[in-house]
Amino acid sequence: MGKTDQIRALITRLGRLDAADGWGDDLNPAQRSALDYLSRANELSRSPSHVAEYLGTTRGTASQTLKALLRKGFVTEIRSESDRRSIQYDVAEAGHTALLTKSRLLLALSEMPDSELSEVHSILAKTLEVAADRNGFRPFGICQTCRYFAPRQGGGHCKLLNIALAASETKKICHEHSVE
Repeated sequence: MGKTDQIRALITRLGRLDAADGWGDDLNPAQRSALDYLSRANELSRSPSHVAEYLGTTRGTASQTLKALLRKGFVTEIRSESDRRSIQYDVAEAGHTALLTKSRLLLALSEMPDSELSEVHSILAKTLEVAADRNGFRPFGICQTCRYFAPRQGGGHCKLLNIALAASETKKICHEHSVE
């Protein structure tokens, strides 16, 4: 087994162990992943299609996951005033509470020194960027690191969508993120 195969096996195993911790609080791992994404996504990136794209699943699967989260009270649904077919989801208080449970992976990472965490983050982020690019997936990323982001007093401005951004939104995941 080559080094790349070994690294892939380690990443897969870590993902499986983390998913195994995803059961609980009346959530399955897919629901927990969707809830986690929604808690970290900006207000423009919380539609079913964005959830599906981020998680690498179908829109139908994402829609069913979001409907289950809605039924269980972990998210709220917001329909657009201008287009009633357009839906976005926000995390409800019960969802935020459920996300407080720390997985064994998060606990293990919290024991690592900052220098090692920075190195692991850098390597994994680059690996994800290359893998997403090769498979035609959007990169997703934090608003403040996007080429369209312009800092402004009290927040920022998205030059792509020509909208003002609250300070809290600039630290969240955006589906329009681009570094090119």
